[in-house]
Amino acid sequence: MDFLQKVSQTATIIAVAANALGTLVVLALVAVVNYDAIARGALNRPFMGAVEVVQFSMVLIVFLQLPDVIRVNRLTRSDGFLILIGKRWPVLSRVLGQILNVIACVFMLLVAVAIWPEFLDMLETRDYFGIPGVFTAPWWPIKLVVFLSASLCCLLFALKVLAGQDTFPTPADSHIVD
Repeated sequence: MDFLQKVSQTATIIAVAANALGTLVVLALVAVVNYDAIARGALNRPFMGAVEVVQFSMVLIVFLQLPDVIRVNRLTRSDGFLILIGKRWPVLSRVLGQILNVIACVFMLLVAVAIWPEFLDMLETRDYFGIPGVFTAPWWPIKLVVFLSASLCCLLFALKVLAGQDTFPTPADSHIVD
């Protein structure tokens, strides 16, 4: 159990750090959008590539913050059914919750396995997105973030299953904590 605790602590540190990095990407995105709006309106000189930066940033934000969202059990989903049956049949609710964690773990593993060859291809070919001469960026950083995020999410779901954690909030836990 000591090994699982160390793995869990390491995964937690990485998830929190990725979430913080995702927050910095949000702040950078706000700066880019504000700059584009001011430059477009006041100077009639828009930031060329603002759309591409927004697209790039949105993927980064989602995949950088997803592992921490999973870690703290705030993944958006409908678990009303499990809460409802949990009042009467708590063991059934926990078992169904763990089954869903296994399915989510497998899904994240499939995402990681599917994106890895794409990452290697984009790294090798130096493929990019955007408009040549206006704004371009390489694809490989996005593919790498998706791979690492999906891998970490898979690990987090696996840890939840191995630890037997009930990942669905009880009615008492359903309030929002700030």
